[in-house]
Amino acid sequence: MATSEESGVARQRFDMADAAVALLDDRTAVTGWSADAERLFGYRRAEVVGRAVAELLMPEDAARLPGPIRECGSAGGWTGLVAVRHRDGHPVVTAVRVVPALEEADGPSRWVVLAADTTGAAGWDMSRSVLERLAAQSPIGLAIVDVDLRFVWSNAALEEFGGGSGHERIGKRLADIQPGLDAEALEAVMRRVLESGVPVVGYEHIGSVRSAPHRDTAHAMSFTRLEDDHGVPIGVYYTVVDVSERFRARERLTLLDEAGKRIGRTLDVARTAQELADVAVPGLADLVVVDLLETVLQGGELAAGPMSSPDAVPLRRAGLRSRDDKAQERAAGLGQVIRYPADAPAIDVLTGGRPRIGGGLDPSAGQWAAAPEGGGGTHAFPDTGLHTGMVLPVRARGTTLGITSFFRGPGRDPFDEDDLGLAEEFVSRAALCLDNARRYTRERDAALVLQRHLLPHRLPEQDAMEVAACYRPADELTGLGGDWFDVIPLSGARVALVVGDVVGHGIEAAAAMGRLRAAVQTLADLDLPPQEVLAHLDDLVDRAGHEDDPTRAPRADGVRAKGASCLYAVYDPVGGCCSMAAAGHGLPAVVAPDGTVDFPELPPGPALGVGGPPFESVELVLEEGSVLALCTDGLLAAEGPAPQRDAAADRERLRRVLERRGPGLDDRCRAVVDDMVPERPPDDVVLLMARARRLAADRTVSWELPSDPAAVAEVRKRTSRQLGEWGLDELTFTTELVVSELVTNAIRHAEGPIRLRLIVSRALVCEVWDASPTAPHLRHPRTTDEGGRGLFLISQFTQRWGTRYTRDGKIIWTEQSLTGPEF
Repeated sequence: MATSEESGVARQRFDMADAAVALLDDRTAVTGWSADAERLFGYRRAEVVGRAVAELLMPEDAARLPGPIRECGSAGGWTGLVAVRHRDGHPVVTAVRVVPALEEADGPSRWVVLAADTTGAAGWDMSRSVLERLAAQSPIGLAIVDVDLRFVWSNAALEEFGGGSGHERIGKRLADIQPGLDAEALEAVMRRVLESGVPVVGYEHIGSVRSAPHRDTAHAMSFTRLEDDHGVPIGVYYTVVDVSERFRARERLTLLDEAGKRIGRTLDVARTAQELADVAVPGLADLVVVDLLETVLQGGELAAGPMSSPDAVPLRRAGLRSRDDKAQERAAGLGQVIRYPADAPAIDVLTGGRPRIGGGLDPSAGQWAAAPEGGGGTHAFPDTGLHTGMVLPVRARGTTLGITSFFRGPGRDPFDEDDLGLAEEFVSRAALCLDNARRYTRERDAALVLQRHLLPHRLPEQDAMEVAACYRPADELTGLGGDWFDVIPLSGARVALVVGDVVGHGIEAAAAMGRLRAAVQTLADLDLPPQEVLAHLDDLVDRAGHEDDPTRAPRADGVRAKGASCLYAVYDPVGGCCSMAAAGHGLPAVVAPDGTVDFPELPPGPALGVGGPPFESVELVLEEGSVLALCTDGLLAAEGPAPQRDAAADRERLRRVLERRGPGLDDRCRAVVDDMVPERPPDDVVLLMARARRLAADRTVSWELPSDPAAVAEVRKRTSRQLGEWGLDELTFTTELVVSELVTNAIRHAEGPIRLRLIVSRALVCEVWDASPTAPHLRHPRTTDEGGRGLFLISQFTQRWGTRYTRDGKIIWTEQSLTGPEF
């Protein structure tokens, strides 16, 4: 058993307050046992003195006892954890220190064992010197500030951030040591921790430290309040770790995610190129320019592989973004053509197909010198002190589309391989989107050419009606739809108005629409009544549907046309009569000169190709100045699909819009569509508005003629006098010849009265009506034939001629171009 003096020395030396003490002899038998040991392990002194210490340990620790005994002999002591078996059998894990006892020289070995219970404790009760070495040698920057936030201590690791050694920091504030940091924000965090006592862990701060003043670094910091033994705050200690690499990696991932969201949102080449430039500034670079080949912007085809002819390759600036707005203004703007010298890095990348990176890519160097065409004093790149660059080819599917150049200016590190990898991700993503946009541009241009050829380029000139049309497709990307309209001049100064709607959208619907429109034009040339035009059109669609193979996908010109709607109207300006018929949807409206709106009731007709009752037409008389409005179903589609809409409500909506007056028919037509249709219509829309005109009474003349050959001479005289009154003396000879032939044929082949009508419009029209249903045919007589030359002569002297049937006969008509004064 050690003396009290020996125990005190041991306690002072090892700083083990309230430790249990035992004495061991040279055979590791217990010779001394303190009261603390009795409380800790449950054994009374008499029960353990004389016993081997191994008997008091748990079996695992008893087996490894020889190791600590040897270390005591060689090192003069031992420290470690030992599991002692309590008197009641449960283990007591203790922190043990074994030191030699104070003995006389050359005496037997005796040992003092100091044991402290670690069960439920935080760990060893380490000495101050151990803790000081732990803090000083830590690789993590540590510092302590007082309640005034002045430094009182810091370790060596904090010196790596600059700002002096630990003793040089004492008494200073953070702003004095690291002026490149936002000291105000950091001290605000410290004050919050001092006031609340709640630690702040993992606080990230970006700024420049004195060890790296020219670039921003990222730091992860944690703050904890320090308190004295009475719980009074005495300061804050914090830790600092440089997490710049982790921050940059996270920043790259964020940029990649942003690129995925922002690049390629549209199928527009120029916009996609600008999105590439926008997403890379300022996260990756200070200046980004995207220069694409002219063919790419036009949607043309390109040869696979890198460029083979580098001389004076013209590139067009498609994307530009700079952190410096003024510098961006000095650079070549979007849309300008840039011609790089043959030895420029841009040409090397274009021809080689490999990226370049390094400080030698300074755009102010001579090898980059290339002024844009028509630049007006601007430069290909602004002179902003750019010091490092990357040039990458824009390639997709093996085809080179252009180049993208990235630059950094003062205050930023040069590009490294990680930056190049990120730039390649950006460019490869954008390249695929650009190629898709290029292909789309090509297909869209082809589709628009098709659409322009399918719809009227311009409305034909005619005197019957003033016409305006508005077409708005549902597919705003392609501009293609299945709705169409047409204005077809007919014989006798009449005009046909057509609106139609093919099921579906896009190029297939447009192709089907083109087929129907061509068919309507052909049927219109036959001068058939509206109901007969629709009947023939219905047969055409029905036959085309039966020709399709039911096992194959629907064809654009067959099944796609099935179910189409069409409204066909014919207006005669002589009497103001308008006849119309509808297949499927038809909601014509008539706006009277006083602004009132009426909806004439059309006999219901089935959609084209679906079968049903025969088509019927209705006739109405239009006052001069009244407006006929014909539309497709899409004009009313904003209120939902047709089965869900109320027809009366549709009419009322359209009535309210049509009642509004407008300055001109074109503006009024567009205003109606704007008011009725949303910005992105759910269905294609066509609105055709036509203001009725009447031919003046003095521009038409009609005579009833008897079926007598003697009447031919008289009608020639009347015709000559009438042409003189109209000032068309130059047409007298040919018109007399035409009238003579037409009247003579009618007298020869028909029975009953004959009627001759002359009309002056944009042409001189001659019409001869008779009651016979038989139509004459143009013949090509031989030189020995005595007749058959009448219609042949008429075809040679007139602009065009034809036959149209009426309810009680037929009309043979001709048209001659006017060469006299304008009417």
